[in-house]
Amino acid sequence: MNVFFEESGDFKVGNVLSQAGEAYQVEMASGKRTKVKAKDILLQYEKPAPAELMEQAKATAADVDLEFLWEVAGEEEFGFVELGAEYFGHAPLPAEAAGLILALHNAPIYFYKKGRGRYKKAPEQSLRAALAGIEKKKQQAVIQAQYVDELKAGKLPPSMQNIVQQLLYKPDKNTIEFKALDAACSELHQSPQRLMLAVGGVASPKDLHMNKFLFENFPKGAGFPDVAVPSAPANLPLADVQAFSIDDVTTTEIDDAFSVVHLDVGKVRVGIHIAAPGLGIRPDDAIDKIARARMSTVYMPGDKITMLPDAVVEAFTLAEGKTCPALSLYATLDPADWSVLSTTTRAELVPIANNLRHNDLDDLVNEETLASGAGEYPRKAELGLLWQWALNLEAGRMKKREAFGLKPEQNNRVDFNFYVENDVVTIARRKRGAPLDKIVAELMIFANSTWGKYMHDHGVPGIYRSQGQGVGGWAAKMQVRMLTQAAPHQGLGVDQYAWSTSPLRRYTDLVNQWQILAVAEKGVAAPFVAPFKHKDANLFAIVSAFDAAYSAYNDFQSTMERYWCLRWLGQENAKQVEAVVLKDEVLRLTDIPLVIRLPGMPQAPRGAHAKLDVLRWDEIDLELEARLLEVVAAPAAEGELEFEEEEEAAGDDTVAVEPADPAAPAAVQEEVAEQGETPAQS
Repeated sequence: MNVFFEESGDFKVGNVLSQAGEAYQVEMASGKRTKVKAKDILLQYEKPAPAELMEQAKATAADVDLEFLWEVAGEEEFGFVELGAEYFGHAPLPAEAAGLILALHNAPIYFYKKGRGRYKKAPEQSLRAALAGIEKKKQQAVIQAQYVDELKAGKLPPSMQNIVQQLLYKPDKNTIEFKALDAACSELHQSPQRLMLAVGGVASPKDLHMNKFLFENFPKGAGFPDVAVPSAPANLPLADVQAFSIDDVTTTEIDDAFSVVHLDVGKVRVGIHIAAPGLGIRPDDAIDKIARARMSTVYMPGDKITMLPDAVVEAFTLAEGKTCPALSLYATLDPADWSVLSTTTRAELVPIANNLRHNDLDDLVNEETLASGAGEYPRKAELGLLWQWALNLEAGRMKKREAFGLKPEQNNRVDFNFYVENDVVTIARRKRGAPLDKIVAELMIFANSTWGKYMHDHGVPGIYRSQGQGVGGWAAKMQVRMLTQAAPHQGLGVDQYAWSTSPLRRYTDLVNQWQILAVAEKGVAAPFVAPFKHKDANLFAIVSAFDAAYSAYNDFQSTMERYWCLRWLGQENAKQVEAVVLKDEVLRLTDIPLVIRLPGMPQAPRGAHAKLDVLRWDEIDLELEARLLEVVAAPAAEGELEFEEEEEAAGDDTVAVEPADPAAPAAVQEEVAEQGETPAQS
């Protein structure tokens, strides 16, 4: 006797060897033996042989007219034998019965299974809907195949042209377009990014990186809505100074300027003047909501996305020849020992006499000319005085760092400034810690530290950057955190540090400016009138959102700088390059800030020079393949090393200026951040 039975959702056939109660020992055509329960047996028959029956059953199932079968089935539940008699016009033969079961089982849209061998036909409405869905899928499959053919032929289907970014960065995997793109990529052995470049969906690798960032961070676009430009109060006093700024030639958001006034008693008053959009923008107004949504200006070589609309920046930037609203910090100094005798903070109008530019002065203003008094350049006397004070401020910070148990900073490194024009990149080396940089950096650190204490002493919360041990146990690796109360920044060597000097381009600085203005105006009453109070949930939310946005923006800046480094290699037709060994297999090219990993590189001392043969570079994956030609086991020249070991770098302060230097000492990175903009950022 043979049996046709169901096992684990599959139909099988075999010869019965023995029976024990409700269980059968069955041998299948393959020779495998299995135990089958009586309830799972659908047919018992003598002929044909099991293998032959299965072949005949499959042929019968293929010939079944499902539409007719559905029509002849009654509305009630039925067994397959009953339906077989109706369909075949006679009691079904074993092969016919088995074939009918296979047909019923494989047509779930026509028949619902109700038990072993028992079914019920689907309601007509459900059946028609299911058939329509199947037809739709067939049509979609045809369209999808057409899309695949077009993509393989190098043509972008019209339906994909407006959803390229969605397909690349946040695809709906159920759409025809995504399935077609995925299929085409599989057949061509290409990534979606490369295929989109090939078919013209994305114009260039630069656009690929840029579009991804915009899609993720500016989904509604990087433009600004029309807003009324605010103005500062009309009753601000006019400062009796002639202020000047120090920035790169490409800087438009000029946040800071300086003034020097010699007093009658042999003392000097230095003014640090910060652009004051906080005098016009108010918390929760239209412009504040724009700034808070962005949190910071986004920098990349050759371009930027500003935090504030251009008209607002123009209204408050410290532009040459204008009298600008500013928040001023005046420090009265004794030039004998450069001690700070007193400080004063006030909001006022400040005449801006000069916008000095690094590009014009870097060759004229250096340590040698400042020491000898050689050369002629604007604001020579003031710069000489500020240089002396900056050196004194730096020395004080270094003592403080040492008191915190940290090593002195190393500022004799090299920055790489990027200039892009018409897709041609220039990468210029510039020594970090140059006099103009140091003047700006030290005075900004002084202002941020002084104003941080100013808020703290008056009981007004602010947004502080803190680094050091003993703050909740978080500083095992000397990480920098943002807090709402004063705490030491050991990397900088200051007791507190509140970003306050770049309110045109960082939202934290705008928030702190509101708080400082409240203290300057109301004094001891400031805690009651300042926009943000202690334990203000809004302030905590700003800190969290700023941290996330700033990290994403720095990652993007690093990505674009790496892209332009690779573009530079192609532009210069570089075949061989020199590099400096940073650590193990990690090297940085000498002429550009491109860090690469060279697997299998032999052991070489840190700082050794290496000559590399450039094999290929990839502007999409941002990778460089090179072959080692020669290692010169000599230390790098002064300023060439860009990395510090994490345990040696006290200042991992997330002001990423270049991809090669995420762990540079804190003051160096704050220095770059406080210059308004660097060429790499402009």
